[in-house]
Amino acid sequence: MNIAATPPLTIRLCGPRGFCAGVDRAIQIVVLALKSYGAPVYVRHEIVHNRYVVEGLEAKGAVFVEELDEIPEEHRAQPVVFSAHGVPKSVPEDASARNLFYLDATCPLVSKVHKQAMRHNRLGRHVVLIGHAGHPEVIGTMGQLPEGSVSLIETVEDAETYQPADPDNLGYVTQTTLSVDDTAGVIARLQERFPNLTAPAADSICYATTNRQEVVKQAAPGCDLFIIVGAPNSSNSKRLVEVALRAGAKRSLLVQRASELDWDEIGPIATLGLSAGASAPEVIVNEIIEAFRARFDAKVELAETVQENEHFLVNRELRNIELTTADMAFVNG
Repeated sequence: MNIAATPPLTIRLCGPRGFCAGVDRAIQIVVLALKSYGAPVYVRHEIVHNRYVVEGLEAKGAVFVEELDEIPEEHRAQPVVFSAHGVPKSVPEDASARNLFYLDATCPLVSKVHKQAMRHNRLGRHVVLIGHAGHPEVIGTMGQLPEGSVSLIETVEDAETYQPADPDNLGYVTQTTLSVDDTAGVIARLQERFPNLTAPAADSICYATTNRQEVVKQAAPGCDLFIIVGAPNSSNSKRLVEVALRAGAKRSLLVQRASELDWDEIGPIATLGLSAGASAPEVIVNEIIEAFRARFDAKVELAETVQENEHFLVNRELRNIELTTADMAFVNG
């Protein structure tokens, strides 16, 4: 295509975007386990919510299962990795009962929420969990405590109708990947109704979720289209789509790969916002940029709010295994 004939396009590329430290750590754990123990390495559920990442790990020898009883008897000496979203206490108990060697890839910030919920419970408070029903992180957090000791609140409407047994003895935590603004509304309504509601010791929504939402808010005004790279089952990615629309983008799309782009639907645009959810690899962000460069005279402007330098250590059993740039090239490019 003749570049001179292509329409101009400004791409506002958000920073930070893409992998957070917890996702990066989880993927590294699977890669290092494969290097250390050889294939197959089993992973219970998607290690993170991204099909490209899952398929890349499968190509290296990872096998994804829904439940531990799917692991064949002859492979029970091989490691099984628990996903970054966290698991109920019953899962490691089941693994131990089956004599399985497991590596827990739960994000440390999710583990922090687990500890906050357990602290509320230990101090005699009923736990109110703000989150989305059925999300693996919510299932994992609720599974840290005895049945009946956690109530799930999803919306302001839920907060309005919630009737606890002891209104003066409640403590709340939240899913780490929620919309900051939406969650603030739910918490405010709960606090209005239950003045003695106890907050967690630290904010439950993780730094990466907050950072990605803040930069999208700043970049969205004036965008004809805002693309979020991420999976449809990724909570934090879907929240970014909502944030972009609220902040002033005319349209916003959730896209997993460049091949999903409908150019007729996209139409003529002059300014494109681009970010990625916390489980979306940078190689796909680059793929999207190149797809637009093939059709537009595109210039990329970085819209950056903060720089992230968090790093979470992998499991002790894996720390002596070298992780090379080549090992992670399938997601980092």
